[in-house]
Amino acid sequence: MISDRQPDNCPGVLRPHAAADGALVRVRLPGGRLTAAQLEVLAELADGGDIELTSRGNVQVRGVRDLDAARAALSAAGLLPSSTHERVRNIVASPLAHPQAARAAELDAALIDRAALAALPGRFLFAFDDGSGDIASLIADVESRDGVLHLDGHSTDLPGTTEMMLDAAQAFLDLRADEWRIRDLADGAARVAAALGGTVTGREVPDGVPAPPVGWFDREDGTVALGAGVSLGRLPARTALFLAAIERPITITPWRTLLVHDLDEDAAETVVRVLAPMGLIFDAGSPWLRVSACVGDRGCARAEADALAHAAELAGELGADERIHVVACSRGCGAPPGEHRLVIAPPHHGE
Repeated sequence: MISDRQPDNCPGVLRPHAAADGALVRVRLPGGRLTAAQLEVLAELADGGDIELTSRGNVQVRGVRDLDAARAALSAAGLLPSSTHERVRNIVASPLAHPQAARAAELDAALIDRAALAALPGRFLFAFDDGSGDIASLIADVESRDGVLHLDGHSTDLPGTTEMMLDAAQAFLDLRADEWRIRDLADGAARVAAALGGTVTGREVPDGVPAPPVGWFDREDGTVALGAGVSLGRLPARTALFLAAIERPITITPWRTLLVHDLDEDAAETVVRVLAPMGLIFDAGSPWLRVSACVGDRGCARAEADALAHAAELAGELGADERIHVVACSRGCGAPPGEHRLVIAPPHHGE
């Protein structure tokens, strides 16, 4: 249990993080979903830099100079639907399942309608799993899986409806003192379930971390979804503009990859042919999918090294099943879930 309340510093659009390289703006994407027009707005905001994909299927842009213009553009694009609930709209969903994306959008709208839930911590996480266990591995605070409500990985005898999920969030708020998440609350899952008139029935968390959905996916409706990785979770603005030009729905996944939906086979082949040379990774076996890094001295005042450059050097040296995370100081920010080797980049690398 957390004993002393710390400031909730999760960044957003209205309250960005003051990083060493300027204002860092994080944009919440319930279910990770983006329209092509919205991606174009984000690419313009990045202004020739990168769009960073986060471990909750959100995006962030660094070094934003004109915050008022950024807020206006994001709001006009539908990426800032609420000023009060902005930082609590943390909703992930199985990325290849359209019904789960629709449920994420439904939950988002209902969440915004509940004024009291604006008080949720920015770390609180909602999730929808299609039964495959991909999203269940993230151990969200409140999850709907196979029609059942799960709390911090614990199954319950309660339904996983939108209303029940929001009631669970409210129950957490009512029980909370200094805790950020249900896991921080003593017997949190059981107490939240009891407040809703239910009980926990077991703990159901998949083993390991699922492979990100990268490659070619034939869908039941005859369309193709293309899954792509980006080096170190960073999507160049120029590449994002090419993606937006495809004019198809896009999902940002919690594994810092992306999916382009509703393609026919000819269009999918063209996308691979054009965007693979631009750096999109369509090979599920690529070592780039198993290396991550903090921003290092390119954007953090506490950093002592160029973590991104060191990670790029190590990518070609990874073992077949090795996963590494490179950091620039002892704080170890941005570590991925699951087993991995932590590497501290040498100070002043590259000088």
